[in-house]
Amino acid sequence: MPVADLSHTLEDGMVTYPGLPGPVITDHLSFDDSQGHYASGIEFHIGRIDLVTNTGTYLDTPAHRWRGRQDLSGIPIEAVAGLPGIVIHDEGPELSFATIGNIEVEGAALLFHTGWDRHWKSDTYGSTDHPFVGESLARALVEARPAIVGIDSVNIDSTLGGDRPAHSLLLDAGILIVEHLTNLADLPDDGFEFSAVPVKVRGLGTFPVRAFARW
Repeated sequence: MPVADLSHTLEDGMVTYPGLPGPVITDHLSFDDSQGHYASGIEFHIGRIDLVTNTGTYLDTPAHRWRGRQDLSGIPIEAVAGLPGIVIHDEGPELSFATIGNIEVEGAALLFHTGWDRHWKSDTYGSTDHPFVGESLARALVEARPAIVGIDSVNIDSTLGGDRPAHSLLLDAGILIVEHLTNLADLPDDGFEFSAVPVKVRGLGTFPVRAFARW
């Protein structure tokens, strides 16, 4: 069964979103320092990572946008694992209602392949020219009821101003968002399973995921 890895690799100091700090990846206990704790020849490494939760490929829950709403600990595993997947190809920049047409997306992971991931780790990736889900499409998606909406761009919303209609509308409707996907060109248009599972943390609305598809 083919499997496609749809997540970016986290690396020390890497920038995901302009203005947010990159992760700091260090040793909590190095191999050398561990040797005094165990029998001769036994050593372990324990790492440490300090990151903002909007790092790499990550999942947004309603608590990311709305106070007191469902956070990572309240997301059932079936909401983020083994979902029927659909890929829509559109370079944008604004993805509109015409993008999805009459496709049945209820309960599915709807993934927008824009090709913007080709700019990952470059200044262009964070440019305001990036593809985004327009407000008309966001409203249509609330009616269409996908379980997850994903995109391979720096933000599902336009970053030209402070409005965030896609985040506001989708998360208010309980539709989860996955941003900074990659390798969507490797997927069939449909007929695959999508998973994007975060750590189960109470009090956080966003966290990195290992997103993947298989078919």
